[in-house]
Amino acid sequence: MQAFLCFLLVLCSLSVTSFIEATKTLNGFSIDLIHRDSPLSPYYNLSLTSSERLKNAALRSISRSNRLGHLMNKNKLPKKKSITIPDEDLGEYLMKFYIGTPSVERFAIADTGSDLIWVQCSPCRKCTPQHAPLFDPTKSSTFRTVSCDSQPCTLLPSNTHVCATSGECVYEYHYGDKSFTAGTLGVDLINFGGGDKGSTTFHKLTFGCGIYNNDTVAGNVVQNNTGTVGLGAGPLSLISQLGDEIGHKFSYCFVPLDSNSTSKLIFGGEGMEKALKGVVSTPLIFKSSDPSFYFLHLEGISVGNKQVKTVKNQTDGNIFIDSGTTVTRLKQSFYNEFLTLVKEVMGVKEAPESPENTFCFRKDAKKGFPDVTFHFLGATVRLNQQNLFEYYDTENLFCLLVRPTAEEEYAILGSQTLVGFRVEYDLIGAKISFAPTDCTKY
Repeated sequence: MQAFLCFLLVLCSLSVTSFIEATKTLNGFSIDLIHRDSPLSPYYNLSLTSSERLKNAALRSISRSNRLGHLMNKNKLPKKKSITIPDEDLGEYLMKFYIGTPSVERFAIADTGSDLIWVQCSPCRKCTPQHAPLFDPTKSSTFRTVSCDSQPCTLLPSNTHVCATSGECVYEYHYGDKSFTAGTLGVDLINFGGGDKGSTTFHKLTFGCGIYNNDTVAGNVVQNNTGTVGLGAGPLSLISQLGDEIGHKFSYCFVPLDSNSTSKLIFGGEGMEKALKGVVSTPLIFKSSDPSFYFLHLEGISVGNKQVKTVKNQTDGNIFIDSGTTVTRLKQSFYNEFLTLVKEVMGVKEAPESPENTFCFRKDAKKGFPDVTFHFLGATVRLNQQNLFEYYDTENLFCLLVRPTAEEEYAILGSQTLVGFRVEYDLIGAKISFAPTDCTKY
């Protein structure tokens, strides 16, 4: 707290400047989503096998729950193998963009569970290590700070911002794992094309210029965290700032991890109902207690011809969809029912060497897998084997890509469950749509 007060005093000496105006309207565009373990990622580790990468992604999902404030009580978990959380950033998908004039390249987490765009800035009072130089707003001729009485500042939750004596808006965001980012709210040119020569430049995008940051995983400092692009429902997320320009719609299409193609993030454009076949939709539910998250209502899960159902007569949203979590997580009681059904229908039992809180088994892959279907309110989504089961060849094990979470926490629909689907968020229509798609063709 003392360090943050000192930080505020530093900010109070800064000058006040004004906004720049938007000059461009878009009908729709797409950009690459780079999985953190792909060769295009600055975090790529050539020495890891595909199985090791997926294992690490599963472990990051546990840390992700911590960040979102929905961490399981570790003291209640049975002791099996000890596991180590990778000392890496929590996000699974990165987006490359260019910021400032002249523009500088940045990779940041694309996060549907966050409502703020922020990058680490210079001069930094406390920053986590990153692969690129810090963004220096004084070297950008188009950067402006945001005043306290401006609309963007007032859109921040009251407990996340203060007004410096100079009149600038100072933000402070805390996450569930005690990590945080703090700095001045600013605006600059942000380009999702190709730098200064790119074709998709926005004006008046508000973002946090973080000069006091602390990002941790299991008590360790995170490496290479350059920032976050919030895609959540909050008023300062990228989606909300683009608003009418993209019809309040965006979608993504995740390719398999071993694909040579790149996943896509699509803003605006033609609706899926007109462009794709087999589209199903479910209501998008917003909760005032967690305004950044996109909630759905899961009614049950089928394995083969048998089904387990969630609590009856409730449709208020019992699972949220999150691009930053790889593995789907279900409440412990419902997970137990689902797991019992998997064992029964597939005729398998848990392998003794299964990692903590992970169900693994041995099976003849030639015999195939039963259909697994997620039943959302108004939408039936049939999944493929790759969405729910991963084969670890070194151990000759299949592992279920679903984990339990504490009863009092929300369930999470993870990104691996949605590989091979185009998923569209329609904020005006208040619905999320799913369509099985060859995402490598985008």
